[in-house]
Amino acid sequence: MTVVVFGSINLDLVVEVPHLPARGETVIGNRFFSAAGGKAANQAVAVAKLGTPVYLIGQVGDDGFGRTLLDNLQNAGVETSGITINPHTHSGIASIVVDEQGDNTIACATGANSLVREQELEQFQSLLPQAKVVLLELGIPMATVLAAARQARANNCLIILDPAPAQSSLPDELYQLVDIITPNEVEASQLVGFTVDGITTARQAASFLHQMGAKNVIITLGSQGAFCSTPGENFWIKPIPTKVIDTVAAGDAFNGGLATALASGKSLKEAVKWGTVAGTLAVTKQGAQSSLPSKESFLQLLAQQPLD
Repeated sequence: MTVVVFGSINLDLVVEVPHLPARGETVIGNRFFSAAGGKAANQAVAVAKLGTPVYLIGQVGDDGFGRTLLDNLQNAGVETSGITINPHTHSGIASIVVDEQGDNTIACATGANSLVREQELEQFQSLLPQAKVVLLELGIPMATVLAAARQARANNCLIILDPAPAQSSLPDELYQLVDIITPNEVEASQLVGFTVDGITTARQAASFLHQMGAKNVIITLGSQGAFCSTPGENFWIKPIPTKVIDTVAAGDAFNGGLATALASGKSLKEAVKWGTVAGTLAVTKQGAQSSLPSKESFLQLLAQQPLD
C-alpha cells in the first residue's frame, strides 16, 4: 500500500505578525523561525507520520537548505532515494507571514523545483508498479505534472491532485487523468471563476469541475469542513472544533490523511474524514511539517469522531 508523492520541496522562512500586511505596509513581526516545507514534501511527511510507506520524488539544490530538507525527510521516515540534488541552483524557499488568527500569506522562490523534469520522471516511473496511491501538486512545471499523471494512469494508480499553488486553469487532459482533485476555497475559486466560500458555492464549483472532466471533487472549506462530490453522491464532512494556531500545511495534512486512508482500502467517505482529522490537528501547531500529526494523536482524535 505504498504512496508516491511527486512535487515541490521547500524550506519555509516564517515571520509571525499581529496582522497580515496590506499592499506597501511594513508590519513588525513578533518571531521568526524556519521549517521544512513544500507541498509535496509536507504531504509525504504527513503520510509517513501516519505509518504508511511513502516515496517522495523531487529536487533540491546542493546547498545547506537542501541538506537540511533531506535530513528532515529521512528523519520523518520518507524514502528520499528519488530526490535529485542539483548543483546548479538553490533549493526552493517559501517566505511565510502568519498573523495572530493563524491566517497566512506565502511567496515562493521555486529554485530546484522549477527544474523537475526527465530525471525525476524516470525515478517516478520506476516506483509506480508498487504504488497504490499517487499524490501530485503544482509546485513543479505543469508539463512534468501532466507527464507524471499519464505515467500513473498507465500503471492503474489512484491519482490525487492538489491544485496548488492556485491556478486559473488546468489542462483539460489533467482533469481527466486524475481520480480526485482537492482544492481549497481559494484554489477552487481560481479554477471556476467565482467565489467559493461555503457549501452552496462548493456544490456549484464541484459541478463545474465535473464538467471539466474531474471524477471526484473534494473542496476543503477550512472552518466549514469539507465537501465531496462523486458521480454517485455528494456529502459534507463537518469540521472538528479546535483552536487555530497556524493554518500552514493544513491542506497538506488533509491530503496526507486522505491518501493514507485510500492506500489502506478505506472508502472515500472514510478517507475524507481521515483527511479532516489530520487537517484539524495540523492547525493546532505552528509550522509546516512540524505541525503534521503523529499516528498516535491522529488515531486518538479519529476515535472520537462519529461513524457517519
